[in-house]
Amino acid sequence: MTVSPVQAPAARVAPPPHAEARASQRLAGVDVLRGAVMVLMALDHVRVYFSAEPLGPLSSISAQLFTMRWVTHFCAPVFVFLAGTGAFLHGRRTSRAALARYLAARGAWLILLELTLIRLAWTFNLGWGEFLLAGVIWVIGLSMLCLAGLVFLPRAALLAFGLVLVCGHDQLGPAVQHLPFAWLAKVLYFGGPIQLGAHGPTLMVLYSLVPWVGVMALGYAFGAVLASEERRRRTLCHAIGWGAVALFLVLRGLNLYGDPSPWVPSERGALFTFYAFVNTNKYPASLLFLLMTLGPSIALLPWLERSGGFVARVLAVFGRVPLFYYLLHIPLIHVLALVLALARAGSIPAWLHGNFPMMPPPPQGLGYGVPAMIALTALVAALLYFPCRWFAGIKRARSGGWTSYL
Repeated sequence: MTVSPVQAPAARVAPPPHAEARASQRLAGVDVLRGAVMVLMALDHVRVYFSAEPLGPLSSISAQLFTMRWVTHFCAPVFVFLAGTGAFLHGRRTSRAALARYLAARGAWLILLELTLIRLAWTFNLGWGEFLLAGVIWVIGLSMLCLAGLVFLPRAALLAFGLVLVCGHDQLGPAVQHLPFAWLAKVLYFGGPIQLGAHGPTLMVLYSLVPWVGVMALGYAFGAVLASEERRRRTLCHAIGWGAVALFLVLRGLNLYGDPSPWVPSERGALFTFYAFVNTNKYPASLLFLLMTLGPSIALLPWLERSGGFVARVLAVFGRVPLFYYLLHIPLIHVLALVLALARAGSIPAWLHGNFPMMPPPPQGLGYGVPAMIALTALVAALLYFPCRWFAGIKRARSGGWTSYL
């Protein structure tokens, strides 16, 4: 590839109109993909507040709930990967040092949002002194802080870093376990609760830094693929995407490597045997989990570039303002849960202002099945469309500045 990861802004010649049209088409595919995973993210978070059935082992979970949960596994990998791609595209308009400053500032901002505003949206309580949640926005922020340093490496070195971390991190467990600080092992790899001081809050780490910083580094390197001409871009997307799928099938099929839990045929029949095959580890995300989710997503990008119609246009709106969407969708789902609980039970149970999402399923009589949760997700998407379209217009009119942090 001949595209530099960062180009200086000086002496740039304006591209011809047809080149701008192709670039817009390319980015539209990314926006549609990102918008699709944002809607799936809403479905997963609807489950947190509304599911009548708890998540459990394959021996007890229903087929409908497993399918819904599995589909939402695409959210975090694509979200983090495309955050890295977005950093690459941002860097093409500025210097490497300016990109590093932007990533450091945005990473710190995301961590602050996760520990304050997003925590409030999940819980609707002010108990910051009791419980803090380190979720996907937290790990994107941490990864951006790391990427702020990594962008000074040659692109080949950055790509190697991402590949080694994503492909080899399953071997890290024993080494990380012997770190002198238990909290550091949880932040880096294992996740779990961290007590912040003798009387401080519990920080619940859902997403550890490894392997997600590697996923973001790979997304950054993938930006060069998006910057290439159309035929080469389509060829590379198919090769990378379907190659990842093929590698998943071989490694998983033979139980060779890449996930801590080998699959075995299920006593519940062929469908649950297939579920066992695709039931890979998310916390921390195994190599097979990432191959299973990122591979098809990358392979579909060339098709999404040419997608049209109402659904694609709606998804593209969400994909242009992913953080704005994220900040709105959790409190909206939470409010809907309050309203429906009040309508059904005549009161709001304490469960709905507890420390989500580390909570048991809803009290008896307040939960819903998968079809109802899909309908609620469609309602959430419909309610968010016009605010997101409004902010996408503002972001387009005011390129850069404060809007780049939302």
